[in-house]
This record gives sequence, C-alpha cells and structure tokens, in this order.
Amino acid sequence: MGFSDRILGRKNTNGAPHIEAVAPSLALAGGEIRITGSGLRPHELHRPKVQFGEVEGAVVVSANGFLVARVPDGASSGPVVVAADGHVSNAQAVKVAVPIAESLHLVANPALDAEGNIYATVSGKRGQAVPVAVFKIDTNYAVRPFVVELMNATSIAFDRQGQMYVSSRHDGAVYRVSPSGAMSTFAEGMGVATGIAFDREQNLYVGDRSGTIFKIGRDQQMFVFATLEPSVSAYHLAFGPKGDLFVTGPTTSSFDCVYKITPNGAVSNFYKGLGRPQGLAFDIDGNLYVAASLAGKRGIVKITPDATAALEVAGHGLVGLAFAPGRSVILATNEAVHHLSWNIAGLPLLPE
Repeated sequence: MGFSDRILGRKNTNGAPHIEAVAPSLALAGGEIRITGSGLRPHELHRPKVQFGEVEGAVVVSANGFLVARVPDGASSGPVVVAADGHVSNAQAVKVAVPIAESLHLVANPALDAEGNIYATVSGKRGQAVPVAVFKIDTNYAVRPFVVELMNATSIAFDRQGQMYVSSRHDGAVYRVSPSGAMSTFAEGMGVATGIAFDREQNLYVGDRSGTIFKIGRDQQMFVFATLEPSVSAYHLAFGPKGDLFVTGPTTSSFDCVYKITPNGAVSNFYKGLGRPQGLAFDIDGNLYVAASLAGKRGIVKITPDATAALEVAGHGLVGLAFAPGRSVILATNEAVHHLSWNIAGLPLLPE
C-alpha cells in the first residue's frame, strides 16, 4: 500500500494492519490512546510498533482488534500509524499538546486575561515560601515573574474590569493584584481558601478545603453560600451557562462527584463517577470539561449537559484547563503549562 493510501485511510486487503479509530485523538505526551481496527498485532504475537510521526510510542496493551499506546516525549501533532509483519497501516491524525512553560507547581486552573496572557502559579507545599508565586506567560510564550510575595498561591480569577484576584490556601485570604503585581488583601478568614470564581453580578465565590463556599459581594460583605460534605473540599469552582456554580474536590475515592449549586445555594450531584476531579471549564455549548480520571483513564473528561461523560484528552498529572482565543485550550499539569489547538470555543467566564 502506497503512502497516499495510508494517509487517506484506505483499507487494504493484503493483511496489513488497519486503523478504524483513535480515541481520544487529543493528548499530552505520556497520555494513553486506544487504537481500534484489525490486524493490529503481528502473527508471531510480538508487539506491534506505533509511530507518532517520526517518534515511536510504547505499546501498553495489544490485541488483533485494538491496542493502547502511550504518546512519547517529542511527539507532535500529526499522523499515527501501526506497523506489524512488515506492513504499515493507514494513518489517523492525533493532536499533541505543546509545552509552553515548565518548572511550575499548579494546583488549579491557569487563567487568561483579556489580552490572552496566561497566568500560572508556583503554589508550593503548604507553608512553603517560593521565590515567585505567579508567572505571566505572554502571547509569545515569554515567561516572567509576576507575583513574588505570596504564600501558597492557589486559584486565579479576573473580574469584568480585568482586575486579578488570587487565593492563598496558607492564610485563608484572597488578594487583589495590580497590573504591576502589587498585592492588597481583598478578603480573609476563609479557612483554607482554594477555588475562586465570579458570577454574572460580580460576586466572588471562594471555596474552602472543609467544603464551605463563601460568597463575597461587591461591597466585600461575606457570608456562607453553600456547604458540601465536610470530607469534600470545594477546591475548584466554575460557573455554568445558566448561572449554576459547579464544584469539584478530589478525594481518595475513584468515584467522586461534580457538584452543582443553584443561585440560591441548593447543592446536588451533577455527575458521579470521576477519579480525583480537579479544574473545570465550560464551552459555549454548555459542555463541562474536567481534569479527572474516567474508568481509570486520566485526562480531560467532557460531560454533556445531560451528564454523559467521555475522555476527550489523554494525559497524566492534569490539574486544570482554560479555554483560550483561537479555539484552543491551555492545559495545566502539576508542573507545566501546555497549549493544544482544539476546535472548541470556551464559555466567557464573565458573560454580559
């Protein structure tokens, strides 16, 4: 079979391997994808070879009708093929995220300002002082220090005026940060402050590790908005298109929930069945994306409005995501930030 046949995905009849589908077709290096088709294992029961462009990936599991391959370091977006018994399969496209900043320590979503600059934390261990708490990554992916004197920076959010706010799980406070990186205290006394998010009316919501969610009005008056089970931390917050607040908090269970909280504070389970769900974000169609495990597979899980879930991006160590201009997404692991071209528009965080 010629190269053009392989690229066009034509099924051949000479016993060569054939790929029917790749799922998910989006990944980070180290993520595991499942390739289904026929003739995918050599006759001698040796492992087939899986090529991501010019780089070979490790085969984790193989059978005649499917195999699981790990995306190798150095892989880039492009064709993936399977080689077995001297034959090469047709190609299928896989998009691989590109690392843009490393040596970080994120514990929640990255954040983007109105100009498309990315902000990412170096959170550190509880009580650990780090030289730089928040880095700014500009649209050319140049990285520079932005906030320095902040202990355990956790979650970042912007209000409608472009003002940045950062929570600290060290002292239970939320800080207002100026464009120059100078800080002032906005609210304090919230236990172990973690996730933060603004609603349409510009009220700020702050999650506490004990499951309490505080609401802070524009006049800075604060009260308890809702409470989860004490064993579940309100670690990650995001507002859906109808004004409901969605919350995750990873536990030791492999069957955790995404919680939905109505504007009047009523709590319900929106989806149950994720392993260690963390950062979350919505697209413009109301689909929710969560950094989590689904059926033992780690990555970004898509949950539709009717609570149907599927793994959309394969990758380990993911803690959050943020949709970016140009139908792309910024993915955060616990030590790096990646860019992935993805034909999805994110829901504006602060709709008019």
